[in-house]
Amino acid sequence: MQTRLLLPALTKLDFVAQIHSTHGPSMTLTHSSAAARPDQRARHHVVFLMLERFTLMAFAGAIEPLRLANRMSGKALYDWRMISESGGPMTCSNGTEIRVSGGLGDIPNDALIVVCGGVDVQRATTPGVLSWLRKRARYGNPIAGICTGAWTLAKAGLLDGHRATIHWENHDALIEDFPEVALTKSVFVIHGKRLTSAGGTAPLDLMLTLITNDEGADLAHAIADQLIYSAIRTNRDTQRLSIPARIGVRHPKLAQVIALMENHIEDPISPADLAEQVTMSTRQLERLFRRYLNRSPKRYYMELRLERARNLLMQTDMSVIAVALATGFTSPSHFSKCYRAHYDTTPYRERGAHASPQDAED
Repeated sequence: MQTRLLLPALTKLDFVAQIHSTHGPSMTLTHSSAAARPDQRARHHVVFLMLERFTLMAFAGAIEPLRLANRMSGKALYDWRMISESGGPMTCSNGTEIRVSGGLGDIPNDALIVVCGGVDVQRATTPGVLSWLRKRARYGNPIAGICTGAWTLAKAGLLDGHRATIHWENHDALIEDFPEVALTKSVFVIHGKRLTSAGGTAPLDLMLTLITNDEGADLAHAIADQLIYSAIRTNRDTQRLSIPARIGVRHPKLAQVIALMENHIEDPISPADLAEQVTMSTRQLERLFRRYLNRSPKRYYMELRLERARNLLMQTDMSVIAVALATGFTSPSHFSKCYRAHYDTTPYRERGAHASPQDAED
């Protein structure tokens, strides 16, 4: 059974999304030609470059404000299209298949390119994609990366010397791979003609900010209201909750110590030095962690380091020894022992378990 929905025509370029589900009927959405008035030409052009296993939520957060900008204004302010390297459909991380309008070719030099990344962005970032992005950068196109799309921009050398951001889960990996990028933990960053945003709802904030810059704050706020989005975040907002909110405890010194731990993964600080930096005794620090987190400072610190190690193993090509050193372990054997005790597997098996089928065959 197939349900076909015809949506209001609000852009000048075709948009076709086909959803294939293993849990129910498939659904095809068709969105085509015409704008608010046929004689209007869009002021702003956006090209979405879809990478394999891109994140649907981040993509939706980027494209929906454009649709609503046209609808709320009654004008063809924006047009957009989706492309892929091959010109064929792309599958996002939840299995949804998106049809595109073409492959990597010529586009207007003023079009904003939005690289839509997601899972396993390293594999999705092919030489063809990198070559095309470098070419478009030479032609002066502004280029954005959403979710993990910033990794692709960095790999192309387009973020060298630029401030940027990426989804917090991929933050450590990008720092290790591209130290020349001035990485932040902001929700989004606009630095010249390079734009980056984290995943989730962050692209929504980026696009609403661009709409504010293009067409004014009133329209952006009207779009936010339509989306039931109560507050548009700025580039000064950070991605993750504050430490007290994350751990569910509002104790200033506990938050200070955890912040010190998170900022010194590669060069761990001893419990005695941690206690001294927050004017506590080692015994007081021990009691504080036991009371609120039900574990010792040493245990909590080890878990932070192992979590960072796991992210690096799954998201980078760093060797296991390099990962060990990057997370404060001077001995690979000690690293492997601690990792196995916590995750019930070795670092080598962890990496193998998360490799793609093609990796397994290579």
